[in-house]
Amino acid sequence: MFYLLAYISSVVLINYAFSSAPHLDVIWSAWGGLVFILRDMVQTRFGHGALVAMLAALVLSYITSEPAIALASATAFFVSELIDWLVFSITKRPLRDRLWLSSALSIPVDTFIFFGMIGALTPLVVGTAMASKFAGVSAVWLAMTWRARKAALLR
Repeated sequence: MFYLLAYISSVVLINYAFSSAPHLDVIWSAWGGLVFILRDMVQTRFGHGALVAMLAALVLSYITSEPAIALASATAFFVSELIDWLVFSITKRPLRDRLWLSSALSIPVDTFIFFGMIGALTPLVVGTAMASKFAGVSAVWLAMTWRARKAALLR
């Protein structure tokens, strides 16, 4: 339940932040990495229920943020969530690999759609957003890999 609430709250808060202080877009773009990790955690625990969580977050974002920000967020999340769903549904790799693969495919798409739609598609913002997102998912992948190796040694 923690990841579900953290995911919804993060989406709403980051969209509000982009709406209320767009001049700090580099800071908000760095925060985006957390949202991807939380989304993956929600997807692993709730499966297709992640789509309901995304919808709830986007409705709340529409209420609390500028409509253009909420629309950009909804569009980017929809496309990247579809990519994640395909990777999680089609591949039979271990969870840690599916997390990284889905992120490798969806992060660039999400980043370009969102920042393109809000008119903030600059190298600094895109670079910061992609670096934070890839750093976060890579840290999760490393932790999961370490746990799997440790468990294999204990067998």
